[in-house]
Amino acid sequence: MPDVSDSIVITGGGGMLGHALADALAHRGRQAVALTRAECDIANDDDIHRIFERPPTLLLNCAAHTKVDLCEQESALADAINGTAVGKIAKLAREHGTYLVHVSTDFVFEGHGTHPYKIDDPVKPLSAYGRSKLLGETELQKNAPRHWLIVRTAWVYGRYGANFPRTMVSAARAGKPLSVVRDQVGSPTYTVDLAEAILALVDARANGIVHVTNAGETNWFEFAKAALETFGIDHPVAAITAADWQKLRPNTAARPSYSVLDLRPYEGITGKTMRPWREALSDFRKEVDRAGAF
Repeated sequence: MPDVSDSIVITGGGGMLGHALADALAHRGRQAVALTRAECDIANDDDIHRIFERPPTLLLNCAAHTKVDLCEQESALADAINGTAVGKIAKLAREHGTYLVHVSTDFVFEGHGTHPYKIDDPVKPLSAYGRSKLLGETELQKNAPRHWLIVRTAWVYGRYGANFPRTMVSAARAGKPLSVVRDQVGSPTYTVDLAEAILALVDARANGIVHVTNAGETNWFEFAKAALETFGIDHPVAAITAADWQKLRPNTAARPSYSVLDLRPYEGITGKTMRPWREALSDFRKEVDRAGAF
């Protein structure tokens, strides 16, 4: 980590990961300036420049347009936030010697693979969201500061904000029918674990692209069942295909059918391993129970 005299800024500080990073830093005795979108809209050039009026030593960019389906209708906005703005931030980080960490996604991959995606595997996003995030990766590398890190992650959930397990549990408790896709495979990622992994990479002064998720893989249907089981809810869940879901929701963005990420570079850099996703899901329940967050 940077010296205690140095400053840390989190953009997207009002989101799930932004909150988790601020909490993780606080547990280390470090205070970050966590900027919400209302305080810093990275699609606004003036807001970006204000970040660097007192240049931070470390900038954790969690700001993003993450509503995957809505990005199909708002592709220009997605490109501005997830893509172009990242290049502008990178350029200023380079000028001011700021270590820039940017969060990206498994959606940069097409998803036709059968083995965990390596960092240098070909990218071919299927959706406007994926294309905008790939644009961000490209723009960052084009304007790369001396120290930079892109962390690709997937299926993120946590205590703060809307997420898949919360949606499943809330719907089940309300007695709503649940139909969940079974032919899309990936790795759920708990924000607490993701935040700790990002800080471990920063500790190691990692440079480049690294994949971080919880260990193991599942599909959305099994993830939904696991979430209900973890919260002690007995409620039926129907398994459907992605094609079935597309018929029900024609405006839904295309998603990778397989987007498990290769975690070995993370393990090599940090000497740490990511814990299994089911174990993390159990801790998620404990966290929300303690906070009364449901």
